[in-house]
Amino acid sequence: MDKQTSSRNTSAKALRLNLDEKKYGTIVEIGAGQEVARQFFLAGAAAGTIAKTMSAYDMKFSDAIYGVQEDRRYVSKARVKAMMEQEFELVLDRVGDTRSRSSRYFAYAATVAAKSFNRANECHAWCGIRVQMYPGAEPSDITVHVRMLDDNAEAQQQALGVIGVNLIYAAYYYFENPKKIIDSLTDNIKANRIEIDSIEFKGPYFEDVDNRAKNIHLIRSWKTRAIMFKPDGSVAVPAEMLYKKNVLTIRGSFRPVTKLNVDMIEQGQLAFGKLPGVEKGNTVAIAEITLNDSRGNDAKVPSKDIIARVQLLNSLGYNVMVSDYTRYFSLRAYFRQYTKLQIGIVVGMINIKQIFDEESYRGVEGGILEGFGKLFPDNTRLFVYPELDSEGELNDFTSVKVPDHLRFLYRHLLENDFIQGIDCSDPNLFKIFSRDVLKQVMKGRGDWENALPEGAVEEIMKNNFFGFKG
Repeated sequence: MDKQTSSRNTSAKALRLNLDEKKYGTIVEIGAGQEVARQFFLAGAAAGTIAKTMSAYDMKFSDAIYGVQEDRRYVSKARVKAMMEQEFELVLDRVGDTRSRSSRYFAYAATVAAKSFNRANECHAWCGIRVQMYPGAEPSDITVHVRMLDDNAEAQQQALGVIGVNLIYAAYYYFENPKKIIDSLTDNIKANRIEIDSIEFKGPYFEDVDNRAKNIHLIRSWKTRAIMFKPDGSVAVPAEMLYKKNVLTIRGSFRPVTKLNVDMIEQGQLAFGKLPGVEKGNTVAIAEITLNDSRGNDAKVPSKDIIARVQLLNSLGYNVMVSDYTRYFSLRAYFRQYTKLQIGIVVGMINIKQIFDEESYRGVEGGILEGFGKLFPDNTRLFVYPELDSEGELNDFTSVKVPDHLRFLYRHLLENDFIQGIDCSDPNLFKIFSRDVLKQVMKGRGDWENALPEGAVEEIMKNNFFGFKG
């Protein structure tokens, strides 16, 4: 269970808000009852906080009130923002002239797809609050995407009720500390009931907030295992990016991204594109950065360092995933939550050696056999990039040395095309080592610039990434 940010339980948080006559607003919830409003009514003195509660459950009613969003979806970021905007304006319009000038208004909104009684569906919600931090101030927004992991609708509704109270409470009492807002969202919720995989702070009070850093904090505060960034740098909801897509990913430190990394991605894309059903329109390529690699290299890296890597990859047009997955089979399982189509993982020779290292499976009950069973059950391929050995000889996936007792397992994977080789387009790329490049970057301009793809050099120098001093 996450560490409790506040000693107050949900009822105590709701009561504190109810007894504060300066905080007043509307709660609107669609799709899973009115659990947030219920918490305030149960706490008592709700008239001090709640101007209105509502659930426009019918789609036609909802459209008539909030309009039809471009994506025509009801459980979406666009819909929850429309709800927040509409309800906040109504609060100001209807009571702004009659209440005390010290009032600070809010509108909480949630649109939810809870567990259906007759079908299997993705259980998730968009929740948000538009809130005045000070009387008369322009409002700011906090919007979160929540995945509900309970196996019944009643438990999901209860969890959402707690999250809603936590969000309203945090918006008022922790607004000067966005990290504390994030940490507090799971107060009074047991572990493994919900996942928060996206958060956005927006508005005049959060102008200096870097949403990329705050989403990385979601991982480090155990709210989620992975977050996604689109090429434009915006945070993406994994389910929306990956749903019914073929997924190709490459894991790396990308510190910084080099021409070798780019060649690995491009060669992997060429091989992946030959698989059945893989087309440009239904495929997403992702560069993945882990915060929990097997050597512990990234465990305590500052967020600004991670953001620099994300920004460089984004500048080259790549989607980026930041995760805390150590093992490849866990990464594959994550993707499989959202798609049944092809999954490809691009690896180097050093990675394939690690995958066959039995020490990597400590703590896994079935050891390496369980690990491989989870990595290669269906529609999953490893694409192995070659390397030059110390003598300058090219080694590819066929020359991997595995322990004798695993050689038949390796042969099985090769013969069934679970492991495939990809080419290097230019042998000179083997001379590029990220660690060496990084050391050179810190010294200023130099030969390292030739090792990086076009555009990455300019980003490093413009932003002084990785200790660059111009």
